[in-house]
Amino acid sequence: MRRIRLAVISFATAAALSVGLAPMATAAAAPSPAEKYIVTLKPGADPGTVAAKHQRSRGASVTHVYRHALHGYAASMSSSAAAAIAAQPEVAAVIPDLDVQMSAQSLPPGIDRVGADESSAAAGDGRGTVDADIAILDTGIDAKHRDLNVVGGVNCIKGNNSYADLNGHGTHVSGTAAAKDNSVGVVGVAPGARLWAVRVLDANGGGSWSSIICGIDWVTARAATIEVANMSLGGAGGAGSCTDHGLREAICRSTAAGVTYVVAAGNSAADAGGFVPATFDEVITVSAITDFDGEPGGVGTPSCQTGFDDTFANFSNYGADVDLTAPGMCVLSTWRGGGYRSISGTSMASPHVAGAAALFLSAHPDATPAVVRAALVAAGTLDWTGDPDAVKEPLLDVADF
Repeated sequence: MRRIRLAVISFATAAALSVGLAPMATAAAAPSPAEKYIVTLKPGADPGTVAAKHQRSRGASVTHVYRHALHGYAASMSSSAAAAIAAQPEVAAVIPDLDVQMSAQSLPPGIDRVGADESSAAAGDGRGTVDADIAILDTGIDAKHRDLNVVGGVNCIKGNNSYADLNGHGTHVSGTAAAKDNSVGVVGVAPGARLWAVRVLDANGGGSWSSIICGIDWVTARAATIEVANMSLGGAGGAGSCTDHGLREAICRSTAAGVTYVVAAGNSAADAGGFVPATFDEVITVSAITDFDGEPGGVGTPSCQTGFDDTFANFSNYGADVDLTAPGMCVLSTWRGGGYRSISGTSMASPHVAGAAALFLSAHPDATPAVVRAALVAAGTLDWTGDPDAVKEPLLDVADF
């Protein structure tokens, strides 16, 4: 099965999900090996009941049951069992699951560059705090990190119930979005915002669409509490539709419930229109620029990597599907084990915008995801160079928020 990579400097190709399965012959043959599928059900069918029935009658090994963003379940089973289940009257579709794999206090240059120190939270003055909730769909979060306000979470990876970060990526993303303004470490765009660790990727950064949908389903059930979700991940694929029985449908339903989704554009130096979820209309898609000094003007000195200050990052995806850009090169943030690390990618740009969305929503709690996107885009600036396409996206600016 081809893999999809997270937005930390590489996206590999992955097959697009196909909707439904053709009936298969039942001629005598060796049992087919177990494969992973996502099963969506028609209205009126209870996901838990149907999943249990299919587990008994067809040998489906159920891994997730969805009740909010999707209506169905995920399971491992043989292809012949999948075909038989697809023919059941209560089943809307059976689609293949796909594997995925990752995308004293200082004021990081990126936080400075997007104006977070000038916002109402005054990030970096030692007193800033933002009353908002952000879900981080990633490798988990180090809940013991003294610079992060982790209030709960869920583990969608099979094996245990812990949402602890065994990789580091999710903890890094979390700090850029919401590290505390507490005189130690770093500070985020929305300092001290409540963080929900939604572990959809394992210690190696691997997971599947079913685990990601599990996370979206969990967030959707808590849409009255969680305003913003960051997804620094993605892979190759088409736009699909809000009735595709897969990832797009789950995000459509979650967005309709009021959750603002912010996603990485990807790191293939290609048009984001060929990547999901970056190409989805319902999300805020973020590309990356290089910023070494937190100021415009292009005079910053390269730090962790070579590059030119205030220019489009050479790895970043681009195109009409991108809504905003933000710093994504040599971004210093929190790391698992209570530490800090500087890494690069559109994964690092995306949480700047997730923090900005939380900051905006803390003052405008009734704003819809579409209103949040429009406000962030309208507030952006164009003081950067090197856009590889004809549509220059605004650089995030929260100075007036």
